Amino acid sequence: MLADDESLFRASLRQLLSVPAATIKDVYGVDVPAEFDVVGEAASGEDTVQLVRALRPDLLLLDLAMPRMSGLEALRELGSSPAVPTILLSGLIDLTHLLSAVRLGVRGLILKHSTTELLFEAISRVVGGGYWLESSLMSDLLTAVRPLIESGHAARSQGIALTPRERQVLTLVAAGYANKEIARTCEVSEETIKHHLTRMFDKVGASNRVELATKAAQLGLHLGL
Repeated sequence: MLADDESLFRASLRQLLSVPAATIKDVYGVDVPAEFDVVGEAASGEDTVQLVRALRPDLLLLDLAMPRMSGLEALRELGSSPAVPTILLSGLIDLTHLLSAVRLGVRGLILKHSTTELLFEAISRVVGGGYWLESSLMSDLLTAVRPLIESGHAARSQGIALTPRERQVLTLVAAGYANKEIARTCEVSEETIKHHLTRMFDKVGASNRVELATKAAQLGLHLGL
């Protein structure tokens, strides 16, 4: 489902999503799990809430800034029922909105000036059950939580200890590196990196890379950034 108050932008998204999966792979180099079917479109936050409840789409592409009710307000209104995987679209996003999006369970966030390849990568990742956040936004997210640490209001590490290698991997995750790039930097296999991430997820209580970086900062765990 598409939710954006700009009809031309919705039309562009609809056209992109009508491209066959094989063509997306050939042209953009991104594997998508299936063909896309746009089941509904909304031009306001209020319409978004009504249509999501009626259509229960498998994926929602949601504009941050819409009339009468913003994208984030629409998510608050929807609550956890139905829980629709959502990618937030925005021209610009400030730190407050970025934190709110993470708290509301947004699975992906992509800037409108991003390339088509990144859009399809974000969609593929979220449809596959993962998360997507551009590296520049990850840096902004860490910037947003650092004042909590510096002011003394953040929780302390509560006995959580990371190994030097785990701290190195965490730093690279926070900088937006993919597993393959982290493995190359650390001169180990991707499987080893996945093992380190799984251990850190368990230690910190995170379920994905965005939560890992955010909770690590909130807990006062050292990031070498």
